[in-house]
Amino acid sequence: MSIFKALSTFRFSRYYKIGFLFWDVVVLNVAIAMSFLIRFGNFQNLYLNEVQAVCLLSNIFWIMLLLYKESYRIIRMESIESILYRTIRLLLIHIAIIAIFIIALKYDKVSRLRITYFYTIFFILLVSFRIFYMKFLKFVRTRGFNFRKVIIVGANSMGERMNRILSKDLTYGYKVVGFFDDEVDTNEILNAPVLGGFAAVEQYLSTNNIDEMYVALHINNIAVINQLTSLCERYMVRIRYIPDFQQYTKTNRVQVSFYGNGNIPVLMLRKEPLEIPVNRIVKQLFDFCFSLLVIVFLFSWLFPIIILLIKLDSRGSIFFVQKRSGRDNKSFDCYKFRTMYVNDNANIAQATKNDPRITRVGAFLRKTSLDELPQFFNVFIGAMSVVGPRPHMLSHTEQYSELIDNFLVRHYAKPGITGWAQVNGFRGETKALADMEARVEYDIWYIENWNFILDLKIIWKTFTAVFTGDEQAF
Repeated sequence: MSIFKALSTFRFSRYYKIGFLFWDVVVLNVAIAMSFLIRFGNFQNLYLNEVQAVCLLSNIFWIMLLLYKESYRIIRMESIESILYRTIRLLLIHIAIIAIFIIALKYDKVSRLRITYFYTIFFILLVSFRIFYMKFLKFVRTRGFNFRKVIIVGANSMGERMNRILSKDLTYGYKVVGFFDDEVDTNEILNAPVLGGFAAVEQYLSTNNIDEMYVALHINNIAVINQLTSLCERYMVRIRYIPDFQQYTKTNRVQVSFYGNGNIPVLMLRKEPLEIPVNRIVKQLFDFCFSLLVIVFLFSWLFPIIILLIKLDSRGSIFFVQKRSGRDNKSFDCYKFRTMYVNDNANIAQATKNDPRITRVGAFLRKTSLDELPQFFNVFIGAMSVVGPRPHMLSHTEQYSELIDNFLVRHYAKPGITGWAQVNGFRGETKALADMEARVEYDIWYIENWNFILDLKIIWKTFTAVFTGDEQAF
């Protein structure tokens, strides 16, 4: 039962996308190996220069085709027929490209029959894997696992249409728990219960684990729609609008998907580049490599020096370990060098300027941000990123999530050692609510506008701040 319990919360689609590229490359090379065994009975011809060039090109061009316009994606609302159609189309393009190269470069030593075997095997393996994956998802979801719980605000014809689309195929992985509306359309037969009016939504979100909300209200209800948006940001529920997004939202930065064979446009409030698997892979690879380099080449000589200074300066442990809020608001152990005398308020009170709790060595470590170095271990194990919204104490997360509606949106991304808010002057103590609101706005901007170059820019600005100084660092 523990395995199935794990399946109930595991996001197959998220991790499948990440592994898609890797798996396809494995399948492609297995198909290459099998084609040589079938055609020649050995791998002797594989070592010919022309053959190796074609094999390398086959890998490169397949990866490029998958990356082109996210051709590797599999979304919850996509049918298996659509997936297979896209796969066949990509395979035909791949065949055409490789054929052109073989002919143009006059690779006479490349067996045409072996190429035929390769594409036949590759096609069979690709299709088999995709069908198996979809069938496996359906098997898991028929047993009530790996579902996203959904509520629909708008007990009307559009809301019911959305309900039927989400519920018609178990492979989609949605479970519509009910509707909310003040005025239920009595002419519409609803296939899910009405759970209450608009006023009951907040109470329901606060006491139930809801993943997504679909809003199917007329634009005349704009005040209600804005209120629902604030509630979803507060309770970390992703909201989708149906339709007419330009009148629903104050921003044009929305993510558009089409459900039900393209009949219904569904909108996400904000664009999240890190929800795109390739971007996530790039960021995770960079985090792993960067943290590994820091650990190997910096920690080996700098850590002993800092540890000795801390020990000589004050009594207590070397490291300060504190529960902080991470991605999806899940807590993790955040590591820092201890910069204060041991005290009972470390997990409650922020550090302030001229704080008497800060040691002499601690003041230097804070001024130069060297106290944050142990967090590269958090990055290495995947709990943090090099760049992202700074993690807060659990008590502060609870406090500010009540005061700032969109505060928890910053937890859509992994927390970082440094961040966009920090390099723009919003670090350290937050003396007023406006300071935290500004920090949240910078963090949300980062989530909506992430790109790899932006991360490099933030890292560079953080690095230069170590030597130029930062008034907010104390």
